[in-house]
Amino acid sequence: MKKLITVLSVAGLALSLVTGCAKEDKKIVIGASPVPHSEILGAAKEVLKEKGYELEIKEFTDYVQPNLTLENKELDANYFQHQPYLDDFNAKNGTNIISAAAVHYEPLGLYPGKTKSLDALAEGATIAVPNDTTNEARALLLLETNGLIKVNPDAGLNATVNDIIENPKNIKIQELEAAQIARVLADVDLAVINGNYAIEAGLNAATDALAKEEKDSLAAQTFANILAIRKGDESREDIKALIEALKSAEVKKFIEEKYQGSVIPVF
Repeated sequence: MKKLITVLSVAGLALSLVTGCAKEDKKIVIGASPVPHSEILGAAKEVLKEKGYELEIKEFTDYVQPNLTLENKELDANYFQHQPYLDDFNAKNGTNIISAAAVHYEPLGLYPGKTKSLDALAEGATIAVPNDTTNEARALLLLETNGLIKVNPDAGLNATVNDIIENPKNIKIQELEAAQIARVLADVDLAVINGNYAIEAGLNAATDALAKEEKDSLAAQTFANILAIRKGDESREDIKALIEALKSAEVKKFIEEKYQGSVIPVF
């Protein structure tokens, strides 16, 4: 009888370990910017729950740690960036992160600070732009589209202030970390702000910006925000389930209703 109890106890322990492992395997840990990415993932979380997966969302307020943490295998995926930024990050950091899916697009907006319209922009005005490689180029191209400067066409998505070839109003370009720009809006004439940081600051590109990237623009196609994973994880079942959830009808409806044009689904 004692032997039987021992055997049953060992079997029960083994079963509980297997069950525990199985439960752990159904957990997906993802890093994201608080807005809108974490909010969108909150909608996807409910869809994943129906598929038997638990989604744990870890929020990051910068553009560096989510990729480093993913590369170090502390995350299963992240959701905060676009492909040009990821390409630049991989090249500079030797990481092996790839896009698993494009989810949404956030129009970059040119917002009023001390100056309330483009027509009122004075000689020597200051415009704040993001200082990371791809978003700075994107900001400069938005200023060019609105006739404020002209950028060397050969610079493309690597354009910096050094590639400005015409600046008729002698605009001063203030390069700042993307997360800081909304906070200094009142201190500059105009500011080009990333979609997620604009939303956090209570701004909407569709209603508050003086100009924004349009849905049918090259920027909209190039700068769609992606679900990023480590290279080699493409065939994982949990990653496939996460992609399906993010591209579900429920998530699309959530994005369209909550953000009213400041975040646009691309699926």
